[in-house]
Amino acid sequence: MSGEFPGSIGKVATRALAEHGHTTFDSLTKVSAKELLKIHGVGPKAVRILGEELAAQGKSYAAE
Repeated sequence: MSGEFPGSIGKVATRALAEHGHTTFDSLTKVSAKELLKIHGVGPKAVRILGEELAAQGKSYAAE
């Protein structure tokens, strides 16, 4: 599966994010962590890992 998300978030979370149009870190800046947690297959661990990666890039999730 292609994409820029780390494998540590898991295949299920990666697939669920892609099904909702989130395949890049930039796409994650348009949604809040709370919204991502509503997606079946995306759990707190994946949201935390992606949030840490966003922060490392100087980005963040959208405000809630």
